[in-house]
Amino acid sequence: MATSGTTSFDLSIDDIVEEAYERCGLQTNSGYDLKKARNSLNILFSEWGNRGVHLWKVEKQTQLLTAGTATYTTPTSTNDVLEAYISTAAAPGVSVTDVTISKIDRSTYAALPNKGSTGQPSQYYVDRQTTPTITLYQTPDASTYTYLHYYTLNRIEDAGAYGNTADVPFRFMPCMISGLAFYLSLKYAPDRTQALKMYYEDELKRALDEDGQRTSVFISPASYYPTRN
Repeated sequence: MATSGTTSFDLSIDDIVEEAYERCGLQTNSGYDLKKARNSLNILFSEWGNRGVHLWKVEKQTQLLTAGTATYTTPTSTNDVLEAYISTAAAPGVSVTDVTISKIDRSTYAALPNKGSTGQPSQYYVDRQTTPTITLYQTPDASTYTYLHYYTLNRIEDAGAYGNTADVPFRFMPCMISGLAFYLSLKYAPDRTQALKMYYEDELKRALDEDGQRTSVFISPASYYPTRN
């Protein structure tokens, strides 16, 4: 028998909501039901922001450095900055030089004695406000390294219109529906809440475990040289 030959299966927001309600043993009967479910779905996406790094929401950013300016605002969708480096160019190339800079916390940045000194940046501090900012130390002189490249962890996009699809890859679709069903059960089917929560946490764990980078690992045994008296 022939297969479909496609890998484009997706669900619109209203289909996701309908599936979640059915798991609660309910039917969506009004626009009010859809609206409350969409709110719950957006809250679920916010909660996922506390669950760690989601690879599909990591994005590379490029910032032109200005001599004497230490702090730069990240895009409005940014949740955190994961890593950064300075470069001699905006894009990779044969003659381009990149230098990694280290992330420091607020206390370490506050303890720096001369924050206004200029030179080649070697560290950066992220102030996680509603829109995070990234502050370099030393303040760049932009003489050699003229660009800052950094990777942001972005927020999951809002559900939006009911005809939209969710900003979620296919591997997270099962736990998204399970999570929404769990959230809806808190309001409409408390007798199913415990079972739906366990199902949701199990599917989310599988998705988070799978959402990783497969890289080569090399393990070297430690050398031990006993001493003799």
